[in-house]
Amino acid sequence: MAHTHSRYATAWAQAGREIPCFGTTHADYFRGAVPVTDVLKREEIESDYEWNTGQAIVRRLGGIDPLAMRAVLVAGHAPFCWGTHAADAAHVAWILEEVAHMAFSTLAINPGVQALSDVFREKHFLRKHGASAYYGQKMKKRRE
Repeated sequence: MAHTHSRYATAWAQAGREIPCFGTTHADYFRGAVPVTDVLKREEIESDYEWNTGQAIVRRLGGIDPLAMRAVLVAGHAPFCWGTHAADAAHVAWILEEVAHMAFSTLAINPGVQALSDVFREKHFLRKHGASAYYGQKMKKRRE
């Protein structure tokens, strides 16, 4: 797991807000909004802080495929990212920072913007990561 020191993703974590999926770049990498953990309780901070941070991440990601959501924001702290190997985790961290910056800018431009529709988000995620992924590959010839 890579811990990033990014500005925008950290700002979302410190605000205790998930990063909404506003566009296709986000959807290409994260299958939905990037989640945020609950704030750690006093006793979790004072005793076994690192362990409890990990437990907050595990609780928040319960039921979520970790390869479909390879990042989480720890409330009041920072983002954590992972991948199939160290370079992959670093790439996810870089993408997360870009997505966090774009989401911030999107909200600044249009505070009432809605998240990408489920069908649009799923199309982008699955074309890159699904069983029939084709992103970056030659597509079969279209039927006429």
